Amino acid sequence: MPAVKLTLGKELAYACGMIGWSIMTNLITVVLLYFYLPPSNAGLVPLVPQLLLFGVISILSVITASGRFVDALFDPFIASLSDKSRNPAGRRIPFMKWAILPAVFFCCLTFRPLVMGQSGYNAAWLAVTMTLFFMSITTYIIPYNALLPELACTSEEKVKLSSFQQAGFVIGIVIAALVNNYADLVQRIFHITDRDSAVQYTIWALCIFAGLIMLIPVLAIDEKKYSTSKPAHLPIMQAIRKTFSNRNFKYYLISDFTFYISLSIVSSGLLYFVKVLLDLPESIGGKLMAAMVGFSLLFYPLINYFSAKVGKKTLVLIAFGMLSLIFVMIYFLGKFPVPSTVQAYTLALCTAFPLAALGILPNAILAEIAQQDAIETGENREGMFFAVKYFFVKMGQMLGIALFAFLTVYGKDPGHDHGLRLNGICGFALCLAALIFFTRFKETRLK
Repeated sequence: MPAVKLTLGKELAYACGMIGWSIMTNLITVVLLYFYLPPSNAGLVPLVPQLLLFGVISILSVITASGRFVDALFDPFIASLSDKSRNPAGRRIPFMKWAILPAVFFCCLTFRPLVMGQSGYNAAWLAVTMTLFFMSITTYIIPYNALLPELACTSEEKVKLSSFQQAGFVIGIVIAALVNNYADLVQRIFHITDRDSAVQYTIWALCIFAGLIMLIPVLAIDEKKYSTSKPAHLPIMQAIRKTFSNRNFKYYLISDFTFYISLSIVSSGLLYFVKVLLDLPESIGGKLMAAMVGFSLLFYPLINYFSAKVGKKTLVLIAFGMLSLIFVMIYFLGKFPVPSTVQAYTLALCTAFPLAALGILPNAILAEIAQQDAIETGENREGMFFAVKYFFVKMGQMLGIALFAFLTVYGKDPGHDHGLRLNGICGFALCLAALIFFTRFKETRLK
């Protein structure tokens, strides 16, 4: 019996899962470094010593990298369990359901340091809580993304569902980026004078809200009704080898990896760029993100239309080219002969198209790769394809955060900002590399 086609309501319910996990992962990406290692004019207490291991590697870089590395190794394990699951409720939804509570719990603990001051205990605590959080959220994300090719059959349906999914992701980014705006309200309404406490309370409330949003697709989508995929049979190592043997997937993977390194640099540096390079209040960071996301939504119908006309590959290449130039702009922030607010909003609006294109199209492309592979091999390994992707996404995020934290050693404060500007040069080189590798990708359109 063929699967029932998703209604608009079910598609929106699926996208809600993306909003939830996007909020929590972006709290880590956008706020973590700023919370534990704030610039001197942020009004927050530094919580981790800015030490260098072997005179080169930042201790905070090692901490963030360790959590992501363990989590990335956990991805294929979850993917294999999900692909081979024979649960009567489905291969994906049961994993998502049981992952929500521990993800919320450990995300909250990540922003509950043991000592409210610089301490090595905070560094150790952060390494443990981040690792457990990432393992928990992975147990939701991998099955969640593996549902996409199972719920959408045609290329157009995949792009449409991926568009809803990406809209959910960017909404999550905006909600996470507005932490300082919410913290301002918390301080005013509840008369809290301590800025650190206000930020913590805000983050904990957002984590709980994110968990509730993540429940929506679990409760709304009957996996057995809307998907007809069959359990895979390959052992985990053989499944990984088969997945890597797909030539097209390799080029996709390399470009995606380098893109996520550059994206993590922007996410980690957003509040620094606003506060230090542009000398604006950090609360404007959330407004910039909202403006960027709101403008990017205008491109969604165009991306859906032109992806069918000229292909997804062309749009992805254009987006990589634009993003590389945007990183050059970051290097010169605060030096253009126009007001800082104009510089900030110009950068945000220029980023809107690349954000939309690189948000919507890669998952749709990967869904087609996984579907085509299933047709050719007879094995449904959607979970493994997305697990390998997210292994490299997390490695990219890990390297991006580590690179940003490392470069802050060369300047992260007003008047001493060279380290922040160097991130613009690194991002330019990474996006250019992603563009070059993706030119080797051969697009195949599924009917």
